[in-house]
Amino acid sequence: MQDIPPQSGKSGEAKPVRSLFERLTSLIAPGPDSRAELLATLQDAHERNLIDADALSMIEGVFQVSELTARDIMVPRSQMDVIDITTPIEEWIPMVLETAHSRFPAVEGERDKVVGILMAKDLLRYYAEESFDVRQKLRTAVFIPESKRLNVLLSDFRAKHNHMAIVVDEYGGVAGLITIEDVLEQIVGDIEDEYDFDEDEDNIIAVRDGKDGPRWRVKALTEIEQFNEELGTAINNPDVDTIGGFIADHLARVPHKGEIAEIDDLRFTILRADARHIHMVLVEKLPPSAAEEDALED
Repeated sequence: MQDIPPQSGKSGEAKPVRSLFERLTSLIAPGPDSRAELLATLQDAHERNLIDADALSMIEGVFQVSELTARDIMVPRSQMDVIDITTPIEEWIPMVLETAHSRFPAVEGERDKVVGILMAKDLLRYYAEESFDVRQKLRTAVFIPESKRLNVLLSDFRAKHNHMAIVVDEYGGVAGLITIEDVLEQIVGDIEDEYDFDEDEDNIIAVRDGKDGPRWRVKALTEIEQFNEELGTAINNPDVDTIGGFIADHLARVPHKGEIAEIDDLRFTILRADARHIHMVLVEKLPPSAAEEDALED
């Protein structure tokens, strides 16, 4: 049989000719045609030990940031640590030292009046200068809508060398704040530093209501008892103690990032997870079905 000469590309380099078997295989088993198929292929690759759990988790996170918005992961307005520049510095310096953030939104009297961002390192001049004007130290605040996609926000953060944005609602009011760390954690998992604490009061954070009503961001290690107490629910599973365990036990597997599980009258959206554990979920109560509404009326 006459040999088939190698094909040449635009650069003049010879391209290897695929065998007949390779060409037939590509026709019989084409590549994934959708994001869901691609993720399923990656899950299969992990199960066959072709990629490790961390790599799979980060790839899933990259896909998820294009689906989530600032509203989904922002720190709610009520949880924001802010400084009020209309009050003496001595009144809020203890809070700055206690929280140990690197940046603080600066407001004038109320949280809707954000006038800038104060870098904690700029406060060092307060102890070195006789006349210190906090207004002159403020950096420009960046405002974004709640609906902004995280992948677009991350690109903006990188392009503008910015690390924090103030999230506003449709009426222009402050809804919360979001940092570049918050977005990156959706890809690489929790980024803990020496000032991060794992306190019970941070396990459940109320976020802005969704179309079906109230929503909460919940750590998967939250005890079911605490979950029921704070959300007014009555979920129970004698075999597990945590919300993450409750979800995984119900599904009989560990769900992947972005997956949604509806259990009883609750919807759980997996915000962070790897191949071994769930880390963070978004919880919302489902509205009663038509049948339930009829039963209540009776």
